[in-house]
Amino acid sequence: MAWNEDGLLPVIVQDANSGVVLTLAYADRTALERTLAERTTYFFSRSRNALWRKGETSGNVQAVLGVDYDCDADALLYRVVPSGPACHTGSESCFSDRLLSGEPQTRRGAFQRAVAYLRAVIDERRSASPESSYTAKLFAGGVDRIGKKIGEEATEVVIAAKNGSSDELRAESADLLYHLFVLLAERGVDLDEVGEELLRRAK
Repeated sequence: MAWNEDGLLPVIVQDANSGVVLTLAYADRTALERTLAERTTYFFSRSRNALWRKGETSGNVQAVLGVDYDCDADALLYRVVPSGPACHTGSESCFSDRLLSGEPQTRRGAFQRAVAYLRAVIDERRSASPESSYTAKLFAGGVDRIGKKIGEEATEVVIAAKNGSSDELRAESADLLYHLFVLLAERGVDLDEVGEELLRRAK
């Protein structure tokens, strides 16, 4: 890599699913090495002159799916799945102010980002201790325990729909999908296989 005179490289952080550019940061060798090893974003803070992990205080970590470098090897591109806002202001992206108007910002892609993040988290928690992780506890209970929760959540989705509360329906639907994803992981069925089946039916 062609490190600059300060031993740093600029890092463009991009949402792997929506393509939205989330932030521009800098990495030294240690930050890059830890990012590659741990699959979460590490940067070098020029203001604090120190290494820092994104989300270490806010909880808004970024799961790293890929790391690319440009043709001159003097800039990096991290393709990530964020678990929350990238900007300290609470915005999805640090690039929220515009000099030239373009496409209006929308929430499109939020579902895809959430699915990708949950897939990574569920895979990680599978090996955790059941005492420290609800997801690990579900895995320990097997299909019976997970299936029971899916039945409960499905009922709550129907009740929420009948109550006419969009907020309640949204929350219960998220619970149902989460438990369904855990069940699919337990049985070794990848989410992309489900997607392929849906696309096959759509044809």
